[in-house]
Amino acid sequence: MNGNERIATRAATLRETQIAERRKSVDKMFAILIAIQYVAGIVAAFVVSPYAWAGKERVLHVHVLIAVLCGAGIAILPILLAIFEPGKTVTRHVIAASQMLTSALLIHLTGGRIETHFHVFGSLAFLAFYVDWKVLITATTVVAADHFARGILWPESVYGIANPEWWRFLEHAGWVAFEDVFLIWMCRMSLREIDAAATRQAEVEYLSEQEQLKTAALEMALAEMQASA
Repeated sequence: MNGNERIATRAATLRETQIAERRKSVDKMFAILIAIQYVAGIVAAFVVSPYAWAGKERVLHVHVLIAVLCGAGIAILPILLAIFEPGKTVTRHVIAASQMLTSALLIHLTGGRIETHFHVFGSLAFLAFYVDWKVLITATTVVAADHFARGILWPESVYGIANPEWWRFLEHAGWVAFEDVFLIWMCRMSLREIDAAATRQAEVEYLSEQEQLKTAALEMALAEMQASA
């Protein structure tokens, strides 16, 4: 194997190691974030939802309690995967889906308030830390499917009104796709930067190794000359 091949092989190994460690760290971050969001959802269910769904009259609806239980169902699997299977492809895709379902739950608990929809955009930005554009596609698919289904079955829980236009979910999905374009571009840029850094490190390691070999050969030659003198 010549020098260029050794550098390329070492660079690929460094790249995969760096990306794997980064994704494991992001998995741990999301495990904490999802747990916090679950607690926040419970607080919203008891503090915000009664007013959001019943005006000025505080009434704890049955669907709010169901949503709290759904929050546990949404959170358990991704947290367990982040703890026991960090860095795996399935882990980050489950986390992406769970994060979008958490957004859906929070939107539901606040009665479809427009401010809560921004949780979707923040979640996508966090998911971009994985530098894996496929994760963003998973998240976008879940968001679009949720808005489409609830827009038909229970529009008030997602839009805050009982009779929205049928195409409203396309508007929301369009804004999500708009953000995806920039996040995917950022992921590709980050991967190129990681590639460049790994290549530079591999080149430095190769040159250092060659210098050590030359130094060792020189010391051996000098020892032989001294021994024959």
